[in-house]
Amino acid sequence: MNIQIYGSKKCFDTKKAERYFKERKIKYQYIDLHQFGMAKAVFEATKKCIPVEDMIDRKAKAYTKLYMDYIDEAKREPTLFENPELFATPIVRNGKAFTLGFCPDIWKTWE
Repeated sequence: MNIQIYGSKKCFDTKKAERYFKERKIKYQYIDLHQFGMAKAVFEATKKCIPVEDMIDRKAKAYTKLYMDYIDEAKREPTLFENPELFATPIVRNGKAFTLGFCPDIWKTWE
């Protein structure tokens, strides 16, 4: 298993995801999404599993700051990619499988 957690330091679900893998002694790599963003190839792979609209955090300050409610659908995806603070977290990756949020039921099947 090659687990990657794309998350935020302030996100409780990200902390719960880290704790889940630590308790089971499963190695993972933590990537601070707000600091480092997401590679274009990873973003493209994520879109195959998680719809772009689900990846947008509507409660984020950047959501209102960037007027996301008024941006048409064609521009929402590039805006999300260019502004990592808009991502809902955590996005957990295991190879080509991705989950959004705290999903221990799905992670059990990865083990």
